[in-house]
Amino acid sequence: MGIVSPGFHGRPRGREVELPPGQYLVEDFPVLSAGPTPRVPLDRWEFSVTTESGTTHRWSWPELMALPSERMTVDLHCVTRWSKLRTRWQGVSLDTLLAGVETAADFVLADSYGGYTTNLPLQDLRNGQAWIAYGYDGKDLSAEHGGPARLLVPHLYLWKSAKWVRGLRLLTRDEPGFWESAGYHDYGDPWREQRYQGD
Repeated sequence: MGIVSPGFHGRPRGREVELPPGQYLVEDFPVLSAGPTPRVPLDRWEFSVTTESGTTHRWSWPELMALPSERMTVDLHCVTRWSKLRTRWQGVSLDTLLAGVETAADFVLADSYGGYTTNLPLQDLRNGQAWIAYGYDGKDLSAEHGGPARLLVPHLYLWKSAKWVRGLRLLTRDEPGFWESAGYHDYGDPWREQRYQGD
């Protein structure tokens, strides 16, 4: 992995909103990445779900676009302490993608173009909690923000919403990803300030 973008600092704004502990509001959308930004041509883009038994389900870009999509408005909370409220996205629910997948797994390792990984409990990707997002604020998702498609899991810190996602590996045992191996929390609940191991 390459150099990590520097963190962002700021002061709380005057609006009275409920934020997770230690967070402050931003109006812009800061870009933080571990390594360079991958540029993935749509004709070579693919998303896959691989079960613990090795069965792989694949979708090309046209196949993803043919699935029912959803528009959602969610709040984002970054571990570097910024929060951005009421962000507007479009994408395919993980419920749709996992509907035909038979698994006994409890965990997921998300893989990205560029080599980034992050781990999550499988239950946190179900029941309308997560999407493969390809649209932001009425436009195609830019590469800087994870386009052409990223994982979006807004109830966890944003590092769990893997940019440039290429697949999910379903696992029977938890396996730490990039930041988790470097000491970040395995789960990452912003309301419980689960930034680092031991929080």
